[in-house]
Amino acid sequence: MAEPFDDISTPPYALVVDDDALVLMNSCDILEEAGFRFYEAGSGDEAKALLEGCGDTITLLFTDVEMPGETNGFALAHHVAERFPEIEIIVASGRVQPEAGDMPDKATFISKPFSAQVVHDHLRKKLPDGKKPLPLKAAV
Repeated sequence: MAEPFDDISTPPYALVVDDDALVLMNSCDILEEAGFRFYEAGSGDEAKALLEGCGDTITLLFTDVEMPGETNGFALAHHVAERFPEIEIIVASGRVQPEAGDMPDKATFISKPFSAQVVHDHLRKKLPDGKKPLPLKAAV
């Protein structure tokens, strides 16, 4: 299991999952501004496969809800919460609102469309200091 992110000289990794290429690119840009490096996946199934190889290096899951394949964003969030409890989870959607039990307790939901400021504010609140990249620590 990976240690909490302590080294401010090495940015943490986020796993960004969305089947819309433009939204994926925008989300990656927002997280990069926040100080993350990132892995990208176009579906929950692809993300699960990626997690098997590099889950220990990931600090944050940032996922859409509605995606092709067998694993939607809610199922992916539960998978991550069970298999990789050290990973923080943010789920986003513009069409689906979570109902009771859809997301693990530790997950946070944000509505699309979202701005960089909204995402950064959620990350500042959600991430413990030991997992915050330097730009999120520095911003007020």
